[in-house]
Amino acid sequence: MYTRQNQKNLTSAQKKRFTAAVLELKRNGVYDAFVRTHDKYFVPDRDRKLRVGHMSPSFFPWHRRYLLEFEKQLREVDPGVSIPYWDWTTDTSPVSSLWADDFLGGTGRMSDRKVMTGPFAYDKGNWSVTVGITESAFLTRNLGRPQNPIALPTPAELQWAIDDPVYDVSPWNSTVEGFRNKLEGWAAPKSERWRNHNKVHQWIGGHMTGGTAPNDPAFWLHHAFVDLIWDRWQQKHPSSGYLPAVPPAHGDLQRGRVIALDEPMPPWNITPREMLGHQGLYRYE
Repeated sequence: MYTRQNQKNLTSAQKKRFTAAVLELKRNGVYDAFVRTHDKYFVPDRDRKLRVGHMSPSFFPWHRRYLLEFEKQLREVDPGVSIPYWDWTTDTSPVSSLWADDFLGGTGRMSDRKVMTGPFAYDKGNWSVTVGITESAFLTRNLGRPQNPIALPTPAELQWAIDDPVYDVSPWNSTVEGFRNKLEGWAAPKSERWRNHNKVHQWIGGHMTGGTAPNDPAFWLHHAFVDLIWDRWQQKHPSSGYLPAVPPAHGDLQRGRVIALDEPMPPWNITPREMLGHQGLYRYE
């Protein structure tokens, strides 16, 4: 069993090992395969097909498996590496150590959002965006969105999600209440468009705002914290479980579009039940 650490506690050597492993996966083509997988399963609820990665109950177990698969590849490069997590309720500055030149690099320049610092800057020659590319091959960010400022989620916003004892509710999409959607971030007051997980993607901006968000390595640290939050919710509500426990009934518009507890999640043929815990695999520190 290994440990996922808070990124703010990483030593400079640990940061270097993590970024070096990520760069090696980029070099050998594995990284971009992960970006393509995320994009493939980023299905909005207006589509009439299966939603497994987003806007659906399997948001948490699907991403847990996705991170595990990525972490497995990282650890094949360097067995001492794991995915750190970023607590975005406390580490809220665009100039925090997370965005330093020795770790993820900083925000994009004003003219075109191009990231100019850190190991994933295009000009360093090791990080070209090849999946979901629109106009350019360089990584983009717009931390805090200065021209139309947005704040990272507050501890109170996060607690609002964790306090909900119901995992998810019908019709299991972006319109409902429940812990899953409050944390994923489609459920928000009318005065706001985003909450929690979604708000973080918007705060980072650039490549983090679409289906190919893993083009930005910040994705993994963000989702490791989302995974940790699922743990916290389970501990707070031990009698609450994953819903739906069984597939929607025949005639229900969501039948075949959401994953029930014991149905396999593509592309791995793993069920949500199998992803309800991670004991024996990793722990959070």
